[in-house]
Amino acid sequence: DCSSCKNLDPITTTVTQILRKCYPKEPLPVATVRSSYSFPLPGNAKAEPPCGGSEGKWLEGDYESDGEEEAEKDLDNEDAESKEEDYDLETDVNKLRSRPVLDRLEEELGQYEAMCPELSHNFQELESDSEEEKSLEDRTGSLPSTPSHLIPSATSVKHPNYRWRNQSVTEMGSDPGEKDFQVPLKSWTKEEKCRWDQTDEKRDIADAVQDADYCEEEDPARRHVLVLRPLPKDAAWYKKMFYPECEASINPSPGGRLESSGIMTKLLEKHQGDIPFHSPHFYKARAKCVKSIPDYKDLSFPDFWGHQPLPYSKPMLERKYGVQRDKVLDDVRRLIQPGDVIGRTVFDLDEPSHSSPGAPGCLTFFSKFESGNLRKAIQVREFEYDLIMNADVNSNQHHQWFYFEVRDMRLAVPYRFNIINCEKFNSQFNYGMQLVMYSVKEALQGRPCWLRAGHDICYYKNHYRCSAAAGEGVRGKFYYTLTFSIKFPHKDDVCYLAYHYPYTYSTMMSHLDILEQNRNPRKVYWRQQTLCQTLGGNLCPLLTVTAMPESKKRDDLEQFYNRPYVFLMARVHPGESNASWVMKGTLEFLVSSDPIADLLRKCFIFKIVPMLNPDGVINGNHRCSLSGDDLNRQWLTPNSQLHPTIYHAKGLLYYLRSIGRAPLVFCDYHGHSQKKNMFLYGCSIKETLWQAGCMVDTAVITEDVGYRTLPKILDKVAPAFVMSSCSFLVEKSRESTARVVVWKEMGVLRSYTMESTYCGCSHGLYKVSKSFK
Repeated sequence: DCSSCKNLDPITTTVTQILRKCYPKEPLPVATVRSSYSFPLPGNAKAEPPCGGSEGKWLEGDYESDGEEEAEKDLDNEDAESKEEDYDLETDVNKLRSRPVLDRLEEELGQYEAMCPELSHNFQELESDSEEEKSLEDRTGSLPSTPSHLIPSATSVKHPNYRWRNQSVTEMGSDPGEKDFQVPLKSWTKEEKCRWDQTDEKRDIADAVQDADYCEEEDPARRHVLVLRPLPKDAAWYKKMFYPECEASINPSPGGRLESSGIMTKLLEKHQGDIPFHSPHFYKARAKCVKSIPDYKDLSFPDFWGHQPLPYSKPMLERKYGVQRDKVLDDVRRLIQPGDVIGRTVFDLDEPSHSSPGAPGCLTFFSKFESGNLRKAIQVREFEYDLIMNADVNSNQHHQWFYFEVRDMRLAVPYRFNIINCEKFNSQFNYGMQLVMYSVKEALQGRPCWLRAGHDICYYKNHYRCSAAAGEGVRGKFYYTLTFSIKFPHKDDVCYLAYHYPYTYSTMMSHLDILEQNRNPRKVYWRQQTLCQTLGGNLCPLLTVTAMPESKKRDDLEQFYNRPYVFLMARVHPGESNASWVMKGTLEFLVSSDPIADLLRKCFIFKIVPMLNPDGVINGNHRCSLSGDDLNRQWLTPNSQLHPTIYHAKGLLYYLRSIGRAPLVFCDYHGHSQKKNMFLYGCSIKETLWQAGCMVDTAVITEDVGYRTLPKILDKVAPAFVMSSCSFLVEKSRESTARVVVWKEMGVLRSYTMESTYCGCSHGLYKVSKSFK
């Protein structure tokens, strides 16, 4: 009764802290904290214990926050973090100096020559139009020009997946049906005024409560929508559309949702619309080739159908006073008033037979699709659910990424969701970040958008602890709750909720198909090859992008061959989907007709690995690969069987250095969960020593300050970039990351990790105020 009275804050804060301290500690309501998925590692190899941390260091401290104390406590944590980072700085000058060494036999580097076809190309197509006339099928069928036998990887080791993991590249390539579809890269057709069926509009307006987090208020920019037919008014529309063969069943098998009776083909025929750089047909073809541990048969509707960006910007969520205290007291109420606690498991990845979906008034959950992650859902009260995320494969930790489907919702009801096994001590969810939501009904009415959603959002430490029984985890490890409420826009809709805008492996592969098909082959040199196969048997693509030489004259060809390299990578951490979105924009720009893109192509050869951890992305991991390893901690001594993408990416870099073509710039794209904006991490001997308080003899230690050039340029030209957030310190705990290893072993001065926020910008052009422009 007193929690909303600010005058009583000293009392309520103290009481709330006492209640939290006294709340009985208990293990998570799962049989084991280990992942529901396991993968047999090749041979006798064993994955090393998973290691935590990220490029943006976070403390595994006991973060308590009640009421509105977050800002003050954050300052304390930043001070502690700064001190810990200073202690972690590398102060041995010998270890900071460049030390070109090989972690393999020099003879092995010869295999990577095939991955640099641009250095031996004869450019016959300059004299013919044959390249331009090739069909997509012809080009994609011959993409991986590197023979698979040249690349030693886990595929040579027999284990239960041996048969399909040794399929030829051709077998795993594009679906032959792709050639029948052309994908014009134009914007969606828009109308100045919303013209969908007025009866349907009135029904929705009459039924819906205008939820603030769904942004339904009138705004001219939001009225730009596709004109599509209204949805069936029958509440069972989704079952009829996606479950035609089991309409009468109470719990229809999810297996038929996107395949049965050609229903998606019929949908696409009815609802014609072209999302730039996306094709449902290409996506479906690529998804058929994906190898996942659960052997996914279903496609997530948003990934299949596609989505377009909103025509307006939305501000970060303003947190209501006392919302966290109210949530904590709600949790306490469960303990002292257990009578209204339902405690019914409605979704369980481990024990599907124990789930009770389809119960009256109960939401239905599903997550067995590419990049999906939801392990268990428990109905606590009529409109409240506890959700548990799955750990990374072959691991017992790294819970952060979630992506799942929910349906059978009521209208105008605020549903509360509590994700109860988060691990980080704090989150941007406390500072304006919202999750994202996609509505199928909205998409089929012409608004296929991921929206920032959720209100009453907060993130706090809960009463669940890891018991470490049977070696399942770290004894005494704390868990944290992410809680949010949502009012869904339609009754009996099908909605998808995710930590961040999803970007699947199939999305990436189909995107590459479309980029190749639509580039200008007379101007853009594009080669897609296979770097290697992953542990799970998926292809890891390698791209080469540059400008075609002006002619076959000697000077033009020499200029082509002598262009310096720029090496770009992304998505080594699967849960950092924002890295893939940045890479998507990079690729689209590089092949575009923009004069600056044309200049970049003429000046550089871009070697790009757009997704370094396909297996982790496919199976819904947050941080690790199928071996349970953080691949960005394996660059010092990668294992060719356990970490093939890192092993061969490093091998290619070694090869470039061995022929005197070490990259001018190396950049690894990441996402950051603790900070806003975009920034770079680089490497500097002097800055590291100065920060650590070491004396620096400038006569002995010399350093090219060119590593600061690119960040300074970005600070001037990129609105989301913040120079003050950049760091050029080399920490001991980062010695095995890509940034540090490439700087130290390859001698690349401009070696960076680029971080993109999950949340938003706190300054400049992209800072959005509460009032829409």
